[in-house]
Amino acid sequence: MIRLALAATLALALATSAVAQHAGHGAPRAAANEPASTREYRAINERMHREMAVQFTGDADRDFAAAMIPHHQGAIDMARVALRYGRDPEIRKLAEEIIRAQEAEIAQLRAFLARPPAR
Repeated sequence: MIRLALAATLALALATSAVAQHAGHGAPRAAANEPASTREYRAINERMHREMAVQFTGDADRDFAAAMIPHHQGAIDMARVALRYGRDPEIRKLAEEIIRAQEAEIAQLRAFLARPPAR
């Protein structure tokens, strides 16, 4: 439960930062000497938010599932960046756990969406 809370806090912090940067100013410009991890996080965050802009249907369950898939994929992609560039053993372990958990949840969400809508 603590790991999930940490993951949610990290995702919220990244999303909040991105929203603040984008508010009325367009996409932030990358610094010439910006670390590769920052460039990758920035690209992931932008793609995740773009893909979360799903066509809502009014079916709260299906809309939730459709929007959560790119959200979870963003978490997986960020965790992979953390594994590629990060050094802290606790964060690396958390990133591995996030990948496993989010991949399982994406499979569950896709399976739900593959079923015919409930009437």
